[in-house]
Amino acid sequence: MKLVMKNSNRIDRRTIYTVNVIKDSFLELIQDKPYSKISIKEICKVADISRSTFYLHFKSINDVLNAILDDAIKMTSPDYLKISNFSIDYLKENESLIPACQRVGSSEKYRKLLLDPELTEYIVGRIMIRERNRVVPAIQEKTGLSKEDAETLFLYTLHGSFAVNRANQFRKNNKWYHDVQIINNFTLNGYNALN
Repeated sequence: MKLVMKNSNRIDRRTIYTVNVIKDSFLELIQDKPYSKISIKEICKVADISRSTFYLHFKSINDVLNAILDDAIKMTSPDYLKISNFSIDYLKENESLIPACQRVGSSEKYRKLLLDPELTEYIVGRIMIRERNRVVPAIQEKTGLSKEDAETLFLYTLHGSFAVNRANQFRKNNKWYHDVQIINNFTLNGYNALN
């Protein structure tokens, strides 16, 4: 995705608006159909823009998907590996400590996207790209493991976390918080045991 600069310091407001309309139109469409059934023509119709306007901002539907996933994952989180007790109440008060796929799933507008079975591996891969450089060194610091071993734990944790969230339909209810608490305690105790 490219953003047109009006001057050297600002992004043109119309560009931001149009990019957001395109992303919102995609998210609207995915509420009713799987990713593979969405076309650029449909996005343009819902967004009330021309195909040429779409192509000014995105090369493909995949670029729209990437921009949406990057927006969703951008939610920053402090180093949750330093927390020693993940009680349910603590998690409810500090949801930014929850791993990326769990934070993203809390937003209703992303839920159908995350539940699309065709996109599971792609979404996990995108989260992996965004979180790897932050989480792998934190695992290394916490455990003393090599980068390769820390990467293995990161992949295991990410895939497992995503699977548990899918099983809970990305709905934050008491069962979900209970599952997150168990996963986080299991993970942290495992990291501590390795150190």
